[in-house]
Amino acid sequence: MLEAVKVALDPTPRQERLLEGHASAARFAYNLMLSHVQSQLARGEKADWSMYAQRRWWNEWKTEIAPWWGEYSKEAYNSAFESLAAALRNFFDAKTGRRKGRRMGWPKYRSKRRGTPRFAYTTGSFGLVEGDPKRLKLPRVGRVHCMEDIARRVGAAKVVRMSVSKRAGRWYASLTVERDTPTVPAAPRGGGVGVDLGVKALAALSDGTVVPNPRHMSGSLRRLAHAQRVLSRRREGSNRWRKARTRVQRIHARIANQRRDGLDKLTDRLTRTYTDIAIEDLNVAGMVKNHRLARAVSDCGFAELRRQLVYKSMRTGARVHVIDRWHPSSKTCSNCGTVKA
Repeated sequence: MLEAVKVALDPTPRQERLLEGHASAARFAYNLMLSHVQSQLARGEKADWSMYAQRRWWNEWKTEIAPWWGEYSKEAYNSAFESLAAALRNFFDAKTGRRKGRRMGWPKYRSKRRGTPRFAYTTGSFGLVEGDPKRLKLPRVGRVHCMEDIARRVGAAKVVRMSVSKRAGRWYASLTVERDTPTVPAAPRGGGVGVDLGVKALAALSDGTVVPNPRHMSGSLRRLAHAQRVLSRRREGSNRWRKARTRVQRIHARIANQRRDGLDKLTDRLTRTYTDIAIEDLNVAGMVKNHRLARAVSDCGFAELRRQLVYKSMRTGARVHVIDRWHPSSKTCSNCGTVKA
């Protein structure tokens, strides 16, 4: 079974420069190969955009195009080719009808100013450091300190992939681990509960429990508005603009982390306590169209709450029942099932 473990990194200034360099190398390789594929299609040629074809072309021309390529791990370039191949596959599959869901557009170039710096390791000697539970080994970067005990969270699992990204001024490592026996929490105690989601109170349970809405966005709104005003006065692309943008991103990240933490605790309690959990199938997309409620609805995180309930119930053995929004539950007799007109 595959699981994801995410941890914040605490790199030294030298390691941070190397992380930035790896992300820049990945962005360069991605944009270069996208331009190459586009030029092939423009000439009417049959473009082979698979990851292996991209890698062959890169190995043939890398010394001439990017003589500095050896300063960074080959995994930075391979992760870019993998991402581009997946993006092109999604585009062509959506175009031919093989891919269901939202229609995918043509891949865009990765921006240095607005993009998310990222790269990944899939092969080589990367992962945990034996004897040091708070460090990760990143080839060509070194042993990077983590903000928590990553070895305890990974346990005996095998690390098969490590994605490194920078968000809101902080570097993160997302480890994909493979476990022989997945960690299963204790089974729920039993019983059922209905969960009514709302804006005034985040959740009202059928047993009488009311979970108040913490309104994380409202608590940070003044600070966020000030940071956004400062950002609007900076010249885009300047160093002061980058610093101001990072401040805005950090405030948003803090709000998102607070919201996710609160929902984690609520969904943990529900899936560990009740065997059956009934929740309404809310039309969140329609609710946010109301300009008076849009911010409050978005701040609640209804979709995230439902997502967490579903995947956590699979671990504990609880059952989540999604009730149609038009189901007349309050008009239905609990004994005979008659619906009141």
